[in-house]
Amino acid sequence: MQYRPLNGTPLTLSAVGFGVWTVGTTWWGVTDRQEGIRLLRLAFDLGITFFDTGNTYADGAAETILADALGHRRSDIVIATKFGYDLSVPPRPNQQERPHDWSPAHMRRSLEDSLRRLRTGWIDYYQLHNPRIDAIQRDDLLAALEDARREGLIRAYGVALGPAIDMRQADEGIAAVRRGMPAQLIYNILEQELGEAIFPVARECGVGTLARVPHASGLLDGTATRTTEFPPGDHRRWRIDTPEKRAAWEEGIRRAGTLAFLARDGRTLGQAAIQFILREPSIGAVIPNIYDEAGLREFAAACEAPPLTDAEYDAIQRLRAAGYPEPEGAPA
Repeated sequence: MQYRPLNGTPLTLSAVGFGVWTVGTTWWGVTDRQEGIRLLRLAFDLGITFFDTGNTYADGAAETILADALGHRRSDIVIATKFGYDLSVPPRPNQQERPHDWSPAHMRRSLEDSLRRLRTGWIDYYQLHNPRIDAIQRDDLLAALEDARREGLIRAYGVALGPAIDMRQADEGIAAVRRGMPAQLIYNILEQELGEAIFPVARECGVGTLARVPHASGLLDGTATRTTEFPPGDHRRWRIDTPEKRAAWEEGIRRAGTLAFLARDGRTLGQAAIQFILREPSIGAVIPNIYDEAGLREFAAACEAPPLTDAEYDAIQRLRAAGYPEPEGAPA
């Protein structure tokens, strides 16, 4: 495992993190809580020290599972969680967004609730969950976060952009990093647009970024094929819930097929997808979706696999610029 700074904060993260929502909710097929705890502990044994969760995931269950699994290693891990959604509003069908409440009072209540569920005295990295530009520009909210930081309740804060990819998030991410807040965004080989907009500004400002969905919901790790049908309740159904999205998914499968040359010399395509992201200097960690032991072991070992070469990186970008025609072969 490699460890990297989250620029603009005092935090050092494992280059591969663990998104706790995959084991703390039922959205990814892990329904056995004890299996989730086992995977979290195994992740730590494999060198993963950065765990990203949120208060809205199963209404706090994705925070309590982390406490149950690794509360005894609290000083050895970096915990990120999120706030912003009003949990007093019942969950909406099909994982629709609840209303936000960005008042300082709501932030403080959410922080205290998360500290209680995580059974900890501090949160390392506290994130605005899917904020719009108005929340990022709220001086009273940022002042309240600064107060919490000075009190030692949080060590750093930033934004997690979302929920799904929307290029309006480029403006939100840029606004955040210009205010000194790291930004978490969806970024991968097949979906580079947000990163292209946000990364240069993050580098200019000396502020870190985090990348999630590095495998494009299974397109880049071999777990999604043309015949894959996500069951009801699976978060990935948003990728195929309209004819237009289904067509884009089919095109994504075709494009992923042109990248098969990256799997070589003992390196998997899933590991190459993580290495691609880690080439970006502002990235503090990549947060893959982990829901079984095989995927966990594969992704945790990405930093030890044969590194992505400059020739391979350039080949990826040439394929992208050309619309992903049939691959030209494996570069040296």
